[in-house]
Amino acid sequence: MRFAAVTALAIVLALLATPCFAADVGFEEIRIANGTESPLTVGIWYPADAPATEHASGDPASKVVGNGLALIVMSHGGGGAYDSHHDTAIALARAGFVAAAVNHAGDTFDDQSHVLELWRRPIQLHRLIDYMLTEWAGREHLDRARIGAFGFSNGGFTVLVAAGGVPNLSEIAPYCRAHPDHDLCQALQHAGVDPGVSANVPGDAWVSDSRIEAAVVAAPAFGFTFGRAGLKNVRIPIQLWRAADDRHQPDPFYDEAVRANLPQPPEFHVVAGAGHYDFLPPCSARLMRTMPAICASAPGFDRAAFHERFNAEVVRFFQAKLR
Repeated sequence: MRFAAVTALAIVLALLATPCFAADVGFEEIRIANGTESPLTVGIWYPADAPATEHASGDPASKVVGNGLALIVMSHGGGGAYDSHHDTAIALARAGFVAAAVNHAGDTFDDQSHVLELWRRPIQLHRLIDYMLTEWAGREHLDRARIGAFGFSNGGFTVLVAAGGVPNLSEIAPYCRAHPDHDLCQALQHAGVDPGVSANVPGDAWVSDSRIEAAVVAAPAFGFTFGRAGLKNVRIPIQLWRAADDRHQPDPFYDEAVRANLPQPPEFHVVAGAGHYDFLPPCSARLMRTMPAICASAPGFDRAAFHERFNAEVVRFFQAKLR
């Protein structure tokens, strides 16, 4: 299945062109257990006493600074990778958080074999939290009671499930019958994927994690599959973001469907002039030329300036809610 293959390639090239470390932020890439499947690849950013090395692996290459640090787990969009939001992870680490992001096996740039098996993702996020609290070399620096989650697009869906949401994926097929011109439905049709296959959900599919105390959700995919009943148990503080000109996830079926059905009103941000991919970091000049569909923002929209504001708001939210 090659669903979202163009998006995946673009994100990979963007990440290769952009450093994932900073002078005051440590970084390491590790592998963690994933049940009977191959290990998951994870990137971890943390406050450090020395610059990180580009190829850090295994034990932290520089010492973790601080104690009682809050942990933020991060979930990327479809066809992405753990460093799809590296600028946000760096901003969090600079503010004194530990940010850990997982490659969602089956829905990454190099493996789209389980794209519509969305229930796989929350389990992987759960395993990431388990690892960070019990096995990570820097775990003694963490406060186990201060855990947040960040997710974009498919990652936003993942975080809502981890926060207690229960979607009804059987809603995808009728949605596409009613809106065959929408991006999701066009992509499924182009890939030869029957939307009805997403309804074959295991009975114990949706894994929530009560350790998550607050969440940032940007442009959540499949928002229309939750409804009020599906979100009734999402009781933690939510910061919800919508790109006003999101043509991939058109209003009101995604972000608005989540906002309207959460039992407690979220902190809601609508970004004027932004498109779906403006939640990804700015692209290099080379990538802007080769992948304009992912990199180009609407005329007059400054993605770099937006990310400065976006990252600051994410940091502020977690600082306020994870005390």
